[in-house]
Amino acid sequence: MKDYIEERAIEIANYIIEEKATVRQTAKKFGISKSTVHKDVTDRLVQINADLAARTRKVLDVNKQERHIRGGMATKEKYAHQHSV
Repeated sequence: MKDYIEERAIEIANYIIEEKATVRQTAKKFGISKSTVHKDVTDRLVQINADLAARTRKVLDVNKQERHIRGGMATKEKYAHQHSV
């Protein structure tokens, strides 16, 4: 694996842990695709640093459990904004 890919995977993992960021937020921040973020933290990071991968996985699992709540809130805000206009 290329050095820059390993460095990116570690940097992405640290960002996700520190900011409790979603894959989508992380992809936007680093200017890469969601697929690349996911591949970096689920496949590549396990080979580089298993402990960091496990900590990142915990954050992503929480995000996955909460995503239906975030989606519902976004929809609620969307319709509240449309009715107030």
